[in-house]
Amino acid sequence: MRLYLIGYMGCGKSTVGRKVARFAHLRFVDTDSQVESREGGSVADVITYQGEEYFRTVERAVLESTAAEDDIVVSTGGGLPVWADNMEVISQLGVSVYLRRSPANILSRLSPYGRQKRPKFRGLNDEELLAFMTSHMAEREPLYSKADITIDCDSMTDSEVIDCIIREIRNLKR
Repeated sequence: MRLYLIGYMGCGKSTVGRKVARFAHLRFVDTDSQVESREGGSVADVITYQGEEYFRTVERAVLESTAAEDDIVVSTGGGLPVWADNMEVISQLGVSVYLRRSPANILSRLSPYGRQKRPKFRGLNDEELLAFMTSHMAEREPLYSKADITIDCDSMTDSEVIDCIIREIRNLKR
């Protein structure tokens, strides 16, 4: 099984993905971490010095590399599903799970480091960040909503989200 977690920046894909992988005895891959490993720098640095188009090309190569593994949980970058035909590729490769959260919920989850490491969030106060996320998420929603499974996470703890994903995986295996 290949399980792809999609959703907006800061929605918990990596945190939840690691725990789901551990519980289900699957390998965990974070596409942002893979890009950083390949490029020898942070996602922010790759975008700053090489450009977003270059970053998206490397990110796509990482996505394509997941096709070689069968038992994997993949945490995608927030923009990966909305670039080119990546959502279609994800759908062909495995099962996609959209972790849907409101901008206010994401803001409450973000640490100062979490804000700083995301170039699009840098320098924005809370009000500006909420406005940005609301607009940006609305643009991405049509593609995110193509996921096989959508989990509305706002009223759930990470443990409840993980339990929900595990239940869905079990239902798919039947």
